[in-house]
Amino acid sequence: MRSELFSAENLEKESAQPGLRLQNSKLLKAELNGEFMARQGSMVAYQGNVQFEALGSGGFGKFIKQKLTGEGVPLMRVRGQGDVFLADRAADVHLIDLEQGDALSINGTNVLAFDSTLQYDIKMVGGAGMMSNAGLFNCVFSGYGRIAVTTKGSPVVLTVDQPTYVDPQAAICWSANLQTGYHRAEQLGLGTLLGRTTGERYTMSFAGQGFVVVQPSEEFIGGIAGAGAGQQSGQSGGLLGNLLGN
Repeated sequence: MRSELFSAENLEKESAQPGLRLQNSKLLKAELNGEFMARQGSMVAYQGNVQFEALGSGGFGKFIKQKLTGEGVPLMRVRGQGDVFLADRAADVHLIDLEQGDALSINGTNVLAFDSTLQYDIKMVGGAGMMSNAGLFNCVFSGYGRIAVTTKGSPVVLTVDQPTYVDPQAAICWSANLQTGYHRAEQLGLGTLLGRTTGERYTMSFAGQGFVVVQPSEEFIGGIAGAGAGQQSGQSGGLLGNLLGN
């Protein structure tokens, strides 16, 4: 049987070292000898002796935070020995290695898989209360290990060494040490009073030293937060403050 389908670039990539690696730009391959964490439903194929265990959001505390914030990662633990392939709607997959002292803030919807040696929590994004609902809370990863994130299209990595502004629906992840806030990009004027808009009302602002990863696609999750969102945030603020610790 002959076909370009069976060309070398489409054959399974083998490695002697266990862990997360790219099979191609759309597929993550985990050469498993132990365990790792992955987004529920992301497995597309596996070989060997592999078990999958649903974890919800990663514990009771994270489950409560996810229900209050809408943020988090629906997780499953993958353990055993074999090869596991994961993907998320043909999104591009990128690998990031965290070392001790590193911390990464990332939208939960862009987490595909990560080493079980990493820790993560749900944190409030500072100064983002006036923006998109998607920008209020993020997952912060720390520790030592590898994480696989997804983007829609090839991203750009912006070095934050001057004031930097990003559409909150396009921001994938950023250095957790950066100071975040919001910035009104659209100028007020007669057009605004007449109901006209540029579609660029608010942006996230970043300051400090670090990086921001931006994808060439805007994920519509909730639009600009209105009065209802503000009331909900205020009503749950006391409990969130205790849970989030931030």
